[in-house]
Amino acid sequence: MILLDTNYLIRTLVPDSPEANRVLEWYQAGNELCTSSVAWYEFLCGPVDDEGILIIKSILSERILPFTADMVTESSRLFNATDRKRTLRVDAMIAAAAIVANAELATDNTADFEHFVPWGLKLVP
Repeated sequence: MILLDTNYLIRTLVPDSPEANRVLEWYQAGNELCTSSVAWYEFLCGPVDDEGILIIKSILSERILPFTADMVTESSRLFNATDRKRTLRVDAMIAAAAIVANAELATDNTADFEHFVPWGLKLVP
């Protein structure tokens, strides 16, 4: 399973962007694509129109992972393990969703998410 970060959700709507092309490849190859409710919230904050929302929902087959108690526990562990940097708080929540779902994270924001790799996050190469 591949969990799409917010930047992937946004850029999937940009024709011929590298992210759109990769998502299309993954989709055609039968990879299960999902996102976290945290990334979905960021995506919906937009700007995005109703058509864009419907396109992304269909690509995800509406697999928007709820932020569960296990994810809360994992995100707090990640946040505390990375020196409680406020700038990483939301990223810790998205990383936790990927870890708990046993998914690889597709993101263009590798600089921030690399902080969580030692604690179990798998990034899409």
